[in-house]
Amino acid sequence: MSDKKSYINQRVVKKDAMILMAGKPLYTQDLASKEHLIVKALRSPHAFARIISIDTSKAELVPGIECILTYKDVPKIRFTEAGQSYPEASPYDRYILEDVVRYVGDEVALVAGTTEKAVDKAMRLIKVAYEVMEPVLDFRTAKDAPILVHPEEDWESMVPVGADNKRNLCATDGYESGDVDKVLENCDYVVEGTWHTLANNQAMMEPFVTSTALDAYGRLVVTSSTQIPFHVRRIVARALGISKSKVRVIKPRIGGGFGAKQTAVSEVYPAIITWLTGKPAIMTFSRQEVMIASTSRHEMEVSVRLGSDKEGNIQAIDLYTLSNTGAYGEHGPTTVGLSGHKSISMYGPLQASRFKAEVVYTNTMSAGAYRGYGATQGIFALESAMDELAAKLGMDPMKLREKNIIKEGVPVDSYYGETFNSVGLGRCLAKAKEMIGWDEKFPVKDMGNGKVRAVGGALAMQGSGISGLDQAAVEIRLGDDGIYNMLIGATDMGTGCDTILAQMAAECLDCDLEQIAVHGVDTDVSPYDTGSYASSTTYVTGGAVIKTCETLKKKMISLAAEKMECSEENVEFDGKLFFSMEDEKKITLEELASQSHLARNDVMSASESFCSPVSPPPFMAGIVEIELDKETGQVEIIEYDAAVDCGTPINRNLAVVQTEGGIVQGIGMALYENIQYRDDGAMMNNSFMQYKIPTRMDMGRLKVELEGTYEPTGPFGAKSIGEIVINTPSPALANAIYNACGVRLYELPMTPERIKMGMLALEK
Repeated sequence: MSDKKSYINQRVVKKDAMILMAGKPLYTQDLASKEHLIVKALRSPHAFARIISIDTSKAELVPGIECILTYKDVPKIRFTEAGQSYPEASPYDRYILEDVVRYVGDEVALVAGTTEKAVDKAMRLIKVAYEVMEPVLDFRTAKDAPILVHPEEDWESMVPVGADNKRNLCATDGYESGDVDKVLENCDYVVEGTWHTLANNQAMMEPFVTSTALDAYGRLVVTSSTQIPFHVRRIVARALGISKSKVRVIKPRIGGGFGAKQTAVSEVYPAIITWLTGKPAIMTFSRQEVMIASTSRHEMEVSVRLGSDKEGNIQAIDLYTLSNTGAYGEHGPTTVGLSGHKSISMYGPLQASRFKAEVVYTNTMSAGAYRGYGATQGIFALESAMDELAAKLGMDPMKLREKNIIKEGVPVDSYYGETFNSVGLGRCLAKAKEMIGWDEKFPVKDMGNGKVRAVGGALAMQGSGISGLDQAAVEIRLGDDGIYNMLIGATDMGTGCDTILAQMAAECLDCDLEQIAVHGVDTDVSPYDTGSYASSTTYVTGGAVIKTCETLKKKMISLAAEKMECSEENVEFDGKLFFSMEDEKKITLEELASQSHLARNDVMSASESFCSPVSPPPFMAGIVEIELDKETGQVEIIEYDAAVDCGTPINRNLAVVQTEGGIVQGIGMALYENIQYRDDGAMMNNSFMQYKIPTRMDMGRLKVELEGTYEPTGPFGAKSIGEIVINTPSPALANAIYNACGVRLYELPMTPERIKMGMLALEK
């Protein structure tokens, strides 16, 4: 039998590591035609306005200008840019261009020319007259406001998500189990509060960039930095009013996404230029455009009521979320659900629980997908409330969590009735406490120099794909040299999924990793995959890899049995040789591959699809030690320790790096990142000079441990890890700040000014 090493739970270098280190041209911008038209958008200076007139006559005279489009020149078809399975939960609420602009930065016109200089000049010459209208900027007052962001009659919600554009409601959500109000009335201790999280920008390195061209058959080829190639094909086809068969989408290497590229932010604009002119085009967002005219995390207010008995046994959780979807509804109906379903579900069984949510339109930049996808906001609120309850009980907050964390085998009402098969949450909590030295450091130590050191922690969970909906397919072909060509529709955006899926295939086929050649996404060639989002790739696409390998092995064994003239039951395969157990016959993989191409009515190729009826959650515990300067309110992170249950890790290196990166992003959300709007609706933080994200100097020491479990529904026992890792820093830091100085902060970011003002308020 084979002596090949296992590729599961190993530290494997990414397949493309050296190519990336060498700076090889792999990205959309690198691959674009040199003769393309440069496309830019003229953007609205107003938060809410109607275009009265638009004069492009002078702009059209600029040498090099090929095409200028306004709302008069594009199809009047409502669509959504949200990358979701059809029918999308997000409403159809936008045109390519419209005579109404709904936020500062909304597209007014498209200009395409042969040089950037010509395009910039033409944009300055376009004259637009606006009827400026009063905007809705405060999401707390948006519902049932007299001003409607989307009063249009052709607004459409394809899925019943409780949307009502005549009330500024993009969606409503919720469930109730038991009598929450009655149970809370009978609780010995109850805490309640409202936590406010602001919008955040994903701040990926590569901006939105899309190039388009027509092929020899007149089909539209869209090459884009996207997480959702197959959804982009559908979105572009609908927006342009053409058949999907006319659209081909190619995804090269992506320079980061974090959910931003789960929305088709840039694709339709160069696509319409190419479709109308027949010429190649490219649109590359500036960093300012990424900041003001893409999508952000949803601003949310999360209200929590939490009750327990005298011993600290949690009896009921009541959670209400108000979410700001901005000017358009991309991902609005779906993100809000995670704020409740993936926070409440960490604890139980409960006597009663309730989750209600409303998503409203405002005249701010559209919100969309961002790592954590709503769970981040809900966990910040609930995990902060848990520490408040512990303070009321006079109990160590980690002991309160230990007492109440969800167990295996318990149906979870708040998680769509699923029962968890693998819960390593208790082990994660114990490991994180051990790593940080919780018992010695909790709650606070005075350093004697006006500074104190304190610890705070939080738990988190997420999911593994969207249960019963999204699916992935994989095709593996045996080449005549014995190399396996694996075609996937999943999108590697720096996470290393090409490597992870190749590891799984190599394990199943008992071959060297180098024998698996992974091919990136091309919707003409790749099997269907909903895309890389919802923490789905390892679990969902990995499930498709397992099924495909099993099918291919059966086909290869059948052919080997035919060639060796023995029964299939007596064929053994060790990754290199097929053996007949009946005699001494054998055939190499390379020989079989060559034979498969001679006088056959079958090919050595297999393709299988996978969709899971469940979404097993990964779990995580994160604990931070901070030093707080009582004179200034300044917080310095000393150490952040995390333990993660992602089932069986496929690639330990990549799992640890994912965790470290997510923690740093969470630190940015908690302490620095602050999207602010002026009174006229213009965003103030439109560059990295104003929008601060953490650097290596701000993250302290990071330590990560993987507390593996075995998830029976996952490939090799794996669950996801991509999103959960961003969810603990905000509550952990809020809890550490409270332990340091007694100030409980309910709004992010937790700036030194807010901390110091809170301390001064306590002194009064």
